[in-house]
Amino acid sequence: MDGVELAVRPGERRAVIGPNGAGKTTLFNLIAGALPVTLGRIELFGRDVTRMPTHRRAALGLTRTFQISNLFPALTVAENCLLAVQALSPVKLAMHRPLRGYRDLHARVEETLAAVGLADRGAAMVRNLSHGEQRQLEIGLALAGRPRVLLLDEPTAGLSPAESAAMARLLGRLDAAITVLIIEHDMDIALELARHVTVLHYGRVIADGTREAVRADPTVREIYLGA
Repeated sequence: MDGVELAVRPGERRAVIGPNGAGKTTLFNLIAGALPVTLGRIELFGRDVTRMPTHRRAALGLTRTFQISNLFPALTVAENCLLAVQALSPVKLAMHRPLRGYRDLHARVEETLAAVGLADRGAAMVRNLSHGEQRQLEIGLALAGRPRVLLLDEPTAGLSPAESAAMARLLGRLDAAITVLIIEHDMDIALELARHVTVLHYGRVIADGTREAVRADPTVREIYLGA
């Protein structure tokens, strides 16, 4: 990162775009706390979280997805979701208590899976899901803790055109109160989901504005679109 300044309003949909190696995922890693900040500061909900560990940022309401699927393939869809729901809940799982006894957690699991179109797939093993379904589940796990800020790192990576369109529809239905930052290589998807766009190139912001202004920016067209 090279002097990046980024201010995102509550409820905003912001796309972060740029060519490979621009620093998009690095920026997400800094925001989420996966990488240490060497210069500058990060504020979340008015609090300085620059030195705050990842799990504490998550407890404040920050969640993310990854470019590569980050699931438990040997567990069912519902079990994956249950772990995510429980992670930020004050309720802790007890070794000798049957999982079916946690009714509130299971209700949240059912609600979450329904929200991402997997209501009928709870009993399926994750390793048997299609790539598109695994991407849907990742979104569900990110939503399970009722986040206030959601970082989406290329949610349509590896999806077919039909699956990408379905993912765009899913993301378009997200609660308007959730602030969403999305890294997306598919320009059409990015501009469909976000009205405001930040463009990175070699770790620097080269454009920042409305999608119409960014689409028309000659530097963006030259560097990102190859015009």
